This record gives sequence, structure tokens and C-alpha cells, in this order.
Amino acid sequence: MSLTIRPAMREDAATLLGFIRELAIYEKAEHEVAATVETIEESIFGPRSVTQALVCERDGQAIGMAIWFFNYSTWQARNGLYLEDLYVTPSARGLGAGKALLKRLAHIALKNGCGRFEWSVLDWNEPAIRVYDAIGAEPQKEWIRYRLTGDALTVFAGEQTTR
Repeated sequence: MSLTIRPAMREDAATLLGFIRELAIYEKAEHEVAATVETIEESIFGPRSVTQALVCERDGQAIGMAIWFFNYSTWQARNGLYLEDLYVTPSARGLGAGKALLKRLAHIALKNGCGRFEWSVLDWNEPAIRVYDAIGAEPQKEWIRYRLTGDALTVFAGEQTTR
């Protein structure tokens, strides 16, 4: 068995979408997936993209992905790397693909001078939490994540005034 991690290419858009759907099913949120092959091609591989992706393969077969982007820390005055999604298909779990993807991202973060590497995990996802604890990652319990989306985002943006 041989694991290979490579940058995703436009031709991987359908594969990435398949993994996104599998992840959404696992997270009991399949109904929230609005992504299509076309929107992935534009948002990850298009000219205005700030997002990148990795594909993990076992013997030439795609078994996982990581989708990430650079963010910024004002306190450090340095970029950080934010992992949006990490997914390994169920039949390939336990082979080290998830850890290998995380390690590759850590290398990318260091190579690019990032001050940190961050991600979020659902509080019920115990298998992932065990992996993150095992590699030395620390939960950031003092922070509460907020989100505006859908109608709430539209309504709030409509209330903004421009200066």
C-alpha cells in the first residue's frame, strides 16, 4: 500500500465534490451541500480563488482530501493556515491518510512562514478529536465561533451603510 498526497487539479472537482457529499452525510448535513462540480472548479481552481486542496491517493485511487486557505493573525502579523475540511473515505480510515494530510499541511504552513495551523471539529466527532489530541493539537475552548449565512447575512448586509 502506497499513500500519495498531491495538489488537487481542476480535473479533481468531481472527486472533491464526492468527498464533500460523503463528509456532509457523516456530519448529518447532506441537505446543506449546495456545491456543484462547476462551483468547485470556480471557487478552488478559478482565477479569484484563495482556496487550495490536496488529494490523498492509495495506489492511484483517491481516498481523501484536505481543503484549506491562508488566513491572517493580526497579533502575530503573520499568515496562518486554516483547514476548512479534511476527509478520508470510510474504507480507507485507519491507514494514516488523515494524519498524512495534516502533516503535509503542517509542512505547507511552515514553508510559507505561517504562525499557526488551525481548524474546527464538531464536538461529537470523537474519532477526529482523538487524532487531533494524539498529534499535539490543542482545542481553543475560550473562543466561540460565530457565523452569518443565508437570510441573516443578506438582511444584515442590507442594514449596512457605506461611508
